[in-house]
Amino acid sequence: MSDNKNSDRRDTRADRDLVPDVVLDMSSNQRAGDSATSERLQKVLAAAGVASRRVCENLIAAGRVTVNGEVVTELGSRVEASSDLVAVDGVAIQLDTSKRYIMLNKPTGVVSSMADENGRRDLREFTGDYEERLFNVGRLDGETSGLLMLTNDGALANVLAHPRYGVQKTYIAKVTGSVNAPTLRRLKEGIELDDGPIAADAARLLGSPSQGHSMVELTLHSGRNRIVRRLMAAVGHPVVELVRRQFGPLHLGTLASGATRELTDAERGALLTIAREHEQAAPPPAGEDTP
Repeated sequence: MSDNKNSDRRDTRADRDLVPDVVLDMSSNQRAGDSATSERLQKVLAAAGVASRRVCENLIAAGRVTVNGEVVTELGSRVEASSDLVAVDGVAIQLDTSKRYIMLNKPTGVVSSMADENGRRDLREFTGDYEERLFNVGRLDGETSGLLMLTNDGALANVLAHPRYGVQKTYIAKVTGSVNAPTLRRLKEGIELDDGPIAADAARLLGSPSQGHSMVELTLHSGRNRIVRRLMAAVGHPVVELVRRQFGPLHLGTLASGATRELTDAERGALLTIAREHEQAAPPPAGEDTP
């Protein structure tokens, strides 16, 4: 009887030795080959603020979630928040919480630099409250105010700032003289400048000319240096004041001059989606714009 018991114990141990070592951590559903830092997809989505974990599970099961471009429907799937690209319904989700995305309404008189060599006001004035080392996405010249994005996400910054990707920007320009319909048509059809032709994606007059000035809204995807000022000067209406109101999917809204705010989840998702689409098409070279 004793021998049978010992035999049973030996058989049980042998059976356990034959079971593949697939599940390493039952509580986390971690499998062989998974990184120690990977996490369940539904947990990561919930932590990113997409929805509750139960709703995230439903999104996964419904085939609405992709990881690195592939639809994932298995609830036990695990991802690396620092490297995997996750999207819900085609909208990118920010998983890496170390990345910061800040909107600044840059005042005039401030240069788009984190350390101006000439001692002028620079962007350090607006980044002191953030622990991360932020830098600007593209540039606005010192006398142009408006929407400037600050981030520590270098990959996203390269895509958004480089002219080859054509991210649209919308400006409100106060210009000298009375801008008329033929002038707006010229702006949209294209003007020849010293460094080549340029055309506005959209141009319209805001209100009626008053006291020798006109207000013009211009949308361009060009990132050429001081392009708005040069474009308006070329049609005989030099810029007096210039503000950028929109950058890609971001709108300045009612943000006060000199104020900053975190981007919303929707704004971050829209920016990350644009960046990922362009990164997958072709890696961006370095570049920046100055309207």
